[in-house]
Amino acid sequence: MSRILVIVAVVATAVLCAQAARASQLIDRNARDVSLAVDTKGEALITYRDGTQLKHVLAWGAVNAIAPTRSRAQVAFKLDYAGGWGKYHSDYWKTFHDACRPYTGPQLAWFVTACTAPDGSFWALQAWQRELPDYGVTPTSAQSAWELRLSHWTGTLPVLDISLGWAYRKFDKLFGTFTYGGSPVFGFRSTTSGEPLDTFGRNVYVDTFDSAYGTGWKRDNSFLTHTGLGTFCYGFYPHGAHPAGNGTKYRATAEGPGVTPDVMWQGAAPGTFDATAEAQVNDRLSALDDPRCRPN
Repeated sequence: MSRILVIVAVVATAVLCAQAARASQLIDRNARDVSLAVDTKGEALITYRDGTQLKHVLAWGAVNAIAPTRSRAQVAFKLDYAGGWGKYHSDYWKTFHDACRPYTGPQLAWFVTACTAPDGSFWALQAWQRELPDYGVTPTSAQSAWELRLSHWTGTLPVLDISLGWAYRKFDKLFGTFTYGGSPVFGFRSTTSGEPLDTFGRNVYVDTFDSAYGTGWKRDNSFLTHTGLGTFCYGFYPHGAHPAGNGTKYRATAEGPGVTPDVMWQGAAPGTFDATAEAQVNDRLSALDDPRCRPN
């Protein structure tokens, strides 16, 4: 079992729940001293501290993801926050037999710990600050929480394919696709502010580095992938009283579909506008075949 420090707060009090997961599944916020064990029955035991309290969460019942559909919900773990009391007995976590081997899967962003299960599948825990406010605004303690997220998968990871270029010759822009198994990742319903209202919708969370918002990484914005296409496009424009978020580099993180891992892309800013390079960028943008993403 592996360990890492993250930080402090709570997510659920239910003893047993089958969450309608939107991604690698949220276990808790600001957990510390995190460890992961997996048995031969396809169950995972996550152990961590929430403040001074030691917690044990049993997870089972999901792997990978299904393609977007209106006919059913996305796959999701069943979670027992009493460490087995809801499914077995109150002391089940004490007798849990860890049969997981060292992790041999692909490199993961926001890595906490991972292992290879006896059946060859992979389990992993990641942690990142999903709820940071847009435009580099100083977060509240709740917004700055590190979310501890569990995934279970076989095969390849989801893919964030992103290109960078210019908008109106003076602002940086990015665009691309989010896919899993070669198929687009998207949802069917959302709020007007872009919050998914089903278990398939995914936001892309974009951070900018050393920008007008200040030094280091700052959240610039987040936005939904487009229904039916899994595409997206974004320009680093000024927003009201907030300056343009042009930085020296950018990164984007997306929650994996189903219970697959969260993925992250990072790239250097495109630099000074270049007309020849812009023509190539616009060809790639046009290849998205998305009427909401056009050269400008």
